[in-house]
Formats: sequence, C-alpha cells, structure tokens
Amino acid sequence: MPLWNGRFKGRLDPRALRFSSSLKVDRRLFREDIEGSLAHVAMLARKKIVSASDAKAIQRGLAQISREIETGKLALDGKERLAGEDIHMAIEARLIEKIGDIGGKLHTARSRNDQIALDERLYLRESIHTITRLIGRLQKAIVSKAERYQDLIVSGYTHLQRAQPILLAHHLLSYVSMLDRDRERLEDCMDRVSRSPLGAGALAGTSFPIDRKYAARKLGLTRLIDNSIDAVSDRDVQIEFLSCCAITMMHLSRFAEEIIIWSSSEWNFAEIGDSYSTGSSIMPQKKNPDIAELVRGKTGRVYGDLIALLTIMKGLPLAYNRDMQEDKEPLFDTVDTLSGSLDIFASMLSGMKFKPVKFDQPGADLILATELADYLVKKGLPFRKAHAIVGKLVVLCIKKKRALKDISLKEYREYSRLFEKDIFRFIDVSTSLQQKKSSGSTSPREVRKAIRSWKGRLRISR
Repeated sequence: MPLWNGRFKGRLDPRALRFSSSLKVDRRLFREDIEGSLAHVAMLARKKIVSASDAKAIQRGLAQISREIETGKLALDGKERLAGEDIHMAIEARLIEKIGDIGGKLHTARSRNDQIALDERLYLRESIHTITRLIGRLQKAIVSKAERYQDLIVSGYTHLQRAQPILLAHHLLSYVSMLDRDRERLEDCMDRVSRSPLGAGALAGTSFPIDRKYAARKLGLTRLIDNSIDAVSDRDVQIEFLSCCAITMMHLSRFAEEIIIWSSSEWNFAEIGDSYSTGSSIMPQKKNPDIAELVRGKTGRVYGDLIALLTIMKGLPLAYNRDMQEDKEPLFDTVDTLSGSLDIFASMLSGMKFKPVKFDQPGADLILATELADYLVKKGLPFRKAHAIVGKLVVLCIKKKRALKDISLKEYREYSRLFEKDIFRFIDVSTSLQQKKSSGSTSPREVRKAIRSWKGRLRISR
C-alpha cells in the first residue's frame, strides 16, 4: 500500500505502478537519500519538532537500512515487499517496518520534491569530484607521453592537410589545456550544485519552524536556494552538468579520432598497445582501435542525454511535474559514460607508441612554405607579396616533383632577388621550430616550459 494512499478508495493498478516506478533507476541514490534524511532529522530534533529519542531511533534505523542495502540484504530490485514508486518511499517504508510509526515522523516538514532535488545535488557533487579526478589522471598521462616524445617532430594539420612542422608534445599538450577548461567548467558548476533545496517542501515551504541553514551545513552545502518554487521545479544545474560533460566528451572524441587516423596503415604514425586493440573475426591481420572508436561513439550518448533532459524540461509549468522523474536516466548514463571513457582513455594512451615522421620525401618539406614567406617578410617584402611568390615556388615543386631544398639559389632568385644563400638554413624542420618566438608556440623551448608548468600544476613527481 503506498504511503500516500489515504485519500484514495481504489487501489493503484499494478500496471500503473510498474509504469510509474523509478525504483530500478533511482535506487542508486540510496546513499544520498539516507544522508539527506539524517541531516533532516537532526535538524528536526534540534528545533524540537521531533523528540531527541525519536530522532535517535530514526537515525539508527537509517544506518541499519544503509548497511542492508550495501550488503545486499535489502536488494531494492523491484521484487521485494518494499517495491514501490521510488527510493524515497522504499527507504521510508523499510524504516517504518523496522522501528514502527516513529519512522513516519521522518517526513515531517519535507516533500519528495525537495528530497529528490537534494539527492541529485548530493549525487552531482560526488560525481564532479570523481570526474575531475579522472580528468586529472588523463592529463597526467598526456603530459607524461608529451615528455617522453618531446623531441619528436611531426606535421601539424589544418583541413587534414599538412600545414607546418610542430613537436608532437605541443600537439598532445593542446588536449591538456582543453581538459583543464573542462575541469574548470565542472568546478564552476559545483558552486550552483552546492545550494540546498531542502526545506522547500512540495513548493510552498512549510509551517514548521525548521532551520534550513543548519541542515545545509550538516550536508556541507554552502548556500540555500532562496525561492521554494525554484528549489523543486528546475533542473538547470543537472542540465549545466550534462553540458559540461558533453563538452568533455567532445574533446575526448576529437582525440580519439586522431588516434584512429594515426594508427591506420596509411598514416602508420602511432600504435595502440595490444591490451587496448582488438582483432577481426575474419581478417587475421587486423588490429583495430576499438577503444578509441567506442569513446568516439559514446560521445553521441552523452549528447543525447543532454538533449533528452533539455526536452523534458522545455515546456513544464511550475512547480514539480512527474515528467521530471525522467531526469535520472540521462544523468546517470552521462556520469557512467564519461567516467568510463576518461578512465579507459588514460590507460590506452599510456601504452601508445609513436613513430618518427619522414620529411625527406618529395613534397614533404612543403610544410616549410610559411617559413619561406616569413623569410621574405624579414627581408622587407609585404607578406601578401611574399605569400604569392612562395605559392609559385610550391607549384614548381609539385610540377617537377622536387623538394624545396632541391631548388637552386639561382632558381630561387628568379622568383625574388631577396633570396640569399642563407635561405637553405630555413628549409629545415628543426630550424622552423627553433625560429618560433611567441609564448605558447611549438618551439622546443616553449614546449619544455609547458611540460614543466603542467607537471607542477598537476603535481607529477617524476
């Protein structure tokens, strides 16, 4: 019998109960639900709304229920006698079963509306801690890989076309910066997560003389949500969190895409360890980058979770509506998907190996074309004219299947009298890197500086 059944004469159709029950989903909030209830009953006792002895009985009962769920004695799988609408009612029903009618006092001055809003915020708080820790682990793995390969020169790309020579470490560290902004977004989100809705009741507050600030402090929450309607009727914090997670997954997906390309036979630049690759059921030679592909694919799930919650909330009138029960599956799925992706990505990257890129093949040194243009600019030529001259030289190389270094000084001077003997010093990938002067560039000096900086910020000891 539902705990709210007093005003009903008929019984709820079992099919309606099965359809409306969220217990199979929200049972994972049992820790947060019990934590919130312990703080709530402590506040009720402090304000003498319930007696100290009743509060102690409730607290003991809740602690016992927590152990029962942790050990599996109380499964909450929807099959036991306490199967009901949600985790809140299941725990309260078990509490009444254990300690009698005193257990019914727990819900004084509280509604399931502010109760679930609180539970989700406590869950978000823990999830943000977990995800930011995993982001840090991946950042450390990237920095370690960058340090190991800090002298490896590769081609940078735009439009998937060779652009300019860079250090692989510089490329890898760009993802460390992206992930750091992901961490900052989540930590900023935490400020809004850490606001307590408890005490808002169903929507209008309560006539009992509760102390909302005391309950919030007990839970380690920093502020109150000021308006009782707002406290129970919005899920913007959850949406913000999912948005942050979607951006992080986007960054992982881009990195995964590059790893997939790099490890292909056509590029043959990177090799994923056997522990994070799979084979083919029919083609014995295959070594597939399945883990990277799955991270790329799972990004769509997180995008879908964000859109799902936005769609759930988009037309809801104030205050609470049962539609909001559907917020948990996208929330939990995002936490599980992002946490798993971050964890496996760090392990996969740690076992990856990179191979030197050959720049001595015909056409390979065309990535130095910008260096030639800059050379002419430093001789006094406007950049647009220098760009045009070098473009004509590129056409010559492509037509004649020659490298820039194979063009004679005489030929260079046919395109511009500003070319001197020193031009051949600049047609070198190492020189190109050394010539970079701007902070945050791919010069070996700046990359070493960046590695030292990230090792300090991430507290990498070695």
